[in-house]
This record gives sequence, structure tokens and C-alpha cells, in this order.
Amino acid sequence: MKKRLKREWQMHLMLLPGILLVFVFSYIPLYGLVIAFQDYNPGRGFSSPWVGLSHFRYLFSQPNFVRTIWNSLYIAIFKILGGLLTSVIFALLLNEIGHRFLKRLFQTLIYIPNFLSWVILAGVMTDLLAGDGLVNRLLNSMNLGTVNFLGSPSVFPWTMILSEIWKSFGFGTVVYLAALTSIDPELYEAARIDGAGRMSQTRYVTLPMLAPTVILMLVLSLGNVMNAGFDQIFNLYAPVVYRTGDIIDTYVYRLGITQAQYSVGTAVGLFKSVISLILVAASYVIADKAANYRVF
Repeated sequence: MKKRLKREWQMHLMLLPGILLVFVFSYIPLYGLVIAFQDYNPGRGFSSPWVGLSHFRYLFSQPNFVRTIWNSLYIAIFKILGGLLTSVIFALLLNEIGHRFLKRLFQTLIYIPNFLSWVILAGVMTDLLAGDGLVNRLLNSMNLGTVNFLGSPSVFPWTMILSEIWKSFGFGTVVYLAALTSIDPELYEAARIDGAGRMSQTRYVTLPMLAPTVILMLVLSLGNVMNAGFDQIFNLYAPVVYRTGDIIDTYVYRLGITQAQYSVGTAVGLFKSVISLILVAASYVIADKAANYRVF
């Protein structure tokens, strides 16, 4: 250990700023979780009266809170599964493009939205999905009628799911393309000798070799099941779609910031963090068993 530290001390020194930032902004604020067990008053600070688990009992008695849990799971799971499926399909399609320039061009085009903030995209989507926006104009031109994408409780969750898939599937596509390049070309040569066409090669060579990466990405996504996308939904939702579009993070924001219910908001955030911790720990165990992937 001493020899390694002596040889690699410059690398450890480079890690120091990041470690300090994480410690200051992620670990020190953990002390504030005591607010969830207090009847917190900003004037009295952390010396506010202790109420134990009363805020948690109050939360689980509220239909709105249970509904936000369901909304978060519903939206997050479909985002994960839809993003995974779309990424795999596009990776397979891009892998079939022989022209190097076109392949890189399409790869860049689908990857660009991943770098855009939802603050920017929310404004773009609001204009595109408005009643007189481009999307509804196209629907009207095909006699399909006008769809209230951002104001209909039944349509809003799917608008969030599909728009998130469009924004982020480029990253997964790049990951799967990298996995495809690691497949031994001799496997395809053997398949061609046996008379396999392109579809058969994809079915019996590409997909089985890609399966460990797909399983790994899916398992590691378990930690994000409780994160349905605060930035996206906060910038696009309205009270009319709270019933189906309100998620845990937006619920915490309204309770803790808008309504100044600091203790209840902290209790919701703590509940979500505990569940997410369990899911992350489970995902690493499953990744080790299913894909032989180990973090520690």
C-alpha cells in the first residue's frame, strides 16, 4: 500500500477536490435529516421539538403521497425499459451501416439531445406540443384531431416517457455500439459459412453476445427507479396533471419549498433516499451474479 501511494500520489491528489466537494455538499448536509423527526421551526433551528415518526405516519395516510409513489414507479420503469429497447434497436441499426461518415453522422445526431438541459427542451416542447404547435398541426392534417399533450392527465405521463426516451437513448446507443465492436468477427464468419443470413447472425450471434451488457445496464438502472425525472416534469407539468404526473421529487419541492412544510418534505426525501439505497445495493448484487460486474 505504501509503495502504491508513493507511486500514485499525484492521482490521489487529483481526486482530492472531487472528494472535498462530495463531502461538503453530500455528507455534511446529512445532518439536516433530523428535520424529518422534528416539528421544525426555522426560528428555533435544530432545537425544534422532537416528534419521532409522526411525519411518516402522516405521509402514508395521505392518498396524494401514495399516488406520487405509483406515478414515480410507473413513469421511471417505462422510461428505463423504453430507453433500453430503443438504444439496443438503434445500436443494431447503426452497426449495419457500412458507410463510416453516415454512421458517425447519425450517431452524433441521436447523441446531441443528451447534452441539452430540460430547461431548454421544456420551452421547445411547449411550443411544439401546444394546441397550435407543429405536432398538432401534423395530426390535424391527417384528421387525427388535437391532442392536449401537456394538459391531459392520461396523455401527460406518456409524453414525459417518450420525450425522455428521445432525449437520452443516444447515450445507451453509444454504449451498445461499443459492446458490438468487441464481438469477435470470427463468430460472424463461422455463421456465414453455416449459411446464416443477416437476421440469423443478429439473432444467434449479436444478441447473445450483447445480452450481458444489456442485463448489466438494466440492473444498474434499478437505482434510478425512484427518480422519474424532476427537471423534466417540473418544467412541463401543471396542477391539472398532478393526479398522474406528480412524482416524489416534485411533491417534495411543493411541500418543502412552496408550502414551507420543511419537516414533511424532508421525511418524503428521506423515505425516497432509503428506498433508492436499497435498490442500488440490490442492483450491484444482481449485477455481480448476472453479469459478473463488481464495483468493489
